[in-house]
Amino acid sequence: MQGAVIIRQSAVSEAPARPRLTLADWTSLPEDEPGELVDGVLAEEEVPDAVHEVVVAWVVGVLRSWLIARGGLVLGSEAKFAVTSSSGRKPDASAYLPGSRKPPRRGVIRVPPDIMVEVLSPSPRDARRDRVEKLHEYALFGVRWYWLIDPQAATLDLLELGADGRYVHARAAADGVVSGVPGLEGLTLDLDALWSEVERLGPESGEAPLGEQRSG
Repeated sequence: MQGAVIIRQSAVSEAPARPRLTLADWTSLPEDEPGELVDGVLAEEEVPDAVHEVVVAWVVGVLRSWLIARGGLVLGSEAKFAVTSSSGRKPDASAYLPGSRKPPRRGVIRVPPDIMVEVLSPSPRDARRDRVEKLHEYALFGVRWYWLIDPQAATLDLLELGADGRYVHARAAADGVVSGVPGLEGLTLDLDALWSEVERLGPESGEAPLGEQRSG
């Protein structure tokens, strides 16, 4: 007589669904809980590397040097924008031109800036987010100029919102001095200076042997 074979099916545990948030919920999150709001769900942010931070600091500095004296405004990477009714984004930098309607002092920002800037990361997923998802959202939000900077390819793309509500390429460059920046007549972007700053960074990896960490 053959013994009965008992097959026990283990219960498959499902990951709990992420709670849905409103824009107000997202705005009130503590600083130690970073992320962007995508269709009501908090999406984790990638930790920026030193290359990313050098480029962002350069962009903010260039924009501030041109805009502030003229009555414009430049915001950093923690500003929260309600780009749709259920999505909120935190661009790497944003700017309001002189004479434009300015954002409120506190709370989520519903006033589209004239310029939004994103610095692409090496991650294909994050690059797609900036080139596809945010491209669509920023157009719907009404951002007139969208700057995309790719440190890996050493390129700058300046996109302008067309009459049909879609972005078109206004300028593209990889090196040299870019003059005639759309919307910022008189501003020049010295890309050689930018890439030179990036080259001042150390080796590709920050990990060093323990002995080297102790030395010096």
